[in-house]
Amino acid sequence: MSEETTHFGFQSVPLEEKQGRVNEVFHSVAGRYDLMNDLMSGGLHRVWKNALVAMLRPPRNRPFRHLDVAGGTGDVAFRILEAGGPATHVTVLDINGDMLAVGRERAGRAHDGRIDFVEANAEALPFEDKSFDAYTIAFGIRNVPRIDVALREAHRVLRPGGRFLCLEFSKVDVPGLDRIYDAYSFNVIPRLGQLVTGDAESYRYLVESIRRFPPPAAFARMIEQAGFRRVSYRPLTAGVVAIHSGWKI
Repeated sequence: MSEETTHFGFQSVPLEEKQGRVNEVFHSVAGRYDLMNDLMSGGLHRVWKNALVAMLRPPRNRPFRHLDVAGGTGDVAFRILEAGGPATHVTVLDINGDMLAVGRERAGRAHDGRIDFVEANAEALPFEDKSFDAYTIAFGIRNVPRIDVALREAHRVLRPGGRFLCLEFSKVDVPGLDRIYDAYSFNVIPRLGQLVTGDAESYRYLVESIRRFPPPAAFARMIEQAGFRRVSYRPLTAGVVAIHSGWKI
């Protein structure tokens, strides 16, 4: 019997190898990850993350416990803390310790007592059932070897009435722009990665992983299959990214 495989960019690899390969990618780029996001997107990733937090709408007048997965550098978590009230608490979870180290350094003591950083796997969350009011994952779900398992874990740790939000690259839906976007992605981004981080291959993988990710309607079905209801998605910037939403009811 052949061993189970999955994709790593455009390669087919044994399932148990993917996580280690992804870890190496983010170990390599962690120190300049946020800078590269600015350069690659022309700063648009900030707009997309702001839109994610605007959809989340953390309350300002009551306790709110939030889980941000694959959010090691804290970019989304800090936005949630700023948008929420003093009783908002964010747990940042990432499987990569180098990314978490960047987040801890960025946090300093600015959000003391309102944020913590946990090194763990999205497929096996180290939390009890019904622990969180909301769950976000930004540009991380496509790097998870078993996306269906991670989605079920998200559903498990949410309280009834809790919301799942996922910001992820999607499918450009403007004719002509899709070809320009592909040319930019495959020719410019790896070269930019080489110049800024000294690592073109990691960014070639990240571009390939975007192309391998399911179209938005297919991913919405995966979210539903994990148990979420009222599932929807909102394309942004001509479909370059989409915000997926689901509720635990």
